[in-house]
Amino acid sequence: MNDLFWLDTGAGQPLVLLHGGFVDNRMWDDQIPALAARYRVIAPDARGHGRSANATGPFRHTDDLAALLRHLGTGPAILVGVSMGASIAVDTALEHPELVSAVVVSGAGTSEPNFTDPWTTRTWTAWQSAMAAGDLNAAVEAFTLFAAGPHRTLDDLHPEVVGRLREMTRSTLSKHTPDEPDLRIPVHDTWIRAAKIDVPVLAINGAIDSPDHLGMAERLTHTVADGHAISIDQTAHYPNMERPDVFNKALEDFLRTL
Repeated sequence: MNDLFWLDTGAGQPLVLLHGGFVDNRMWDDQIPALAARYRVIAPDARGHGRSANATGPFRHTDDLAALLRHLGTGPAILVGVSMGASIAVDTALEHPELVSAVVVSGAGTSEPNFTDPWTTRTWTAWQSAMAAGDLNAAVEAFTLFAAGPHRTLDDLHPEVVGRLREMTRSTLSKHTPDEPDLRIPVHDTWIRAAKIDVPVLAINGAIDSPDHLGMAERLTHTVADGHAISIDQTAHYPNMERPDVFNKALEDFLRTL
């Protein structure tokens, strides 16, 4: 585990916070102190993100997480993820079910996304093009647009939230080069297998996130045996950062039902 970074604070039932793609565990700064009062909060940086090392061979994020939880000796944990972190949580419920007691997702379904919405595909393409060209500034700006969603500009968000997102994204993107190989091994048949997930699943979505992100999270909650979805007004892809008080209350209300 020497090449992975994580925070481990508080005591009680284990609660794992999984960050989105190209950011890091600092996106949970408004959750960790509040939740650590009642839970053992574990917040890793995924491989290739934040303070964790880049991959040197083929890997799966879900296996990294499972290895971390076994290393820490935690029993079944509640997994809470935004975007990429949500897909890692779902993958782990599929691949390592003995380690998962409940799943909370935001803005994602499984690790096999399907993007069809014009705004989403346009924003994604702009980000990929900037990355391919090695233009770090343009890549950071394009990726951060997901925080605004299709109905706002970044000027509509609190400047502190946008600043934090830009800082995390720049930190992670600057660890990578356009020509490096993608060493991630995909998890297959996730949507078919998701019907077998038998732990409670809650989606806490940003109400003005892109239709693709909302649709995948809601599809997941309709696919599993015990799924529910709620949304937080005036937030898009990072509701936990935009309205942490509302997100924290929704999460804690769910945790009390477990």
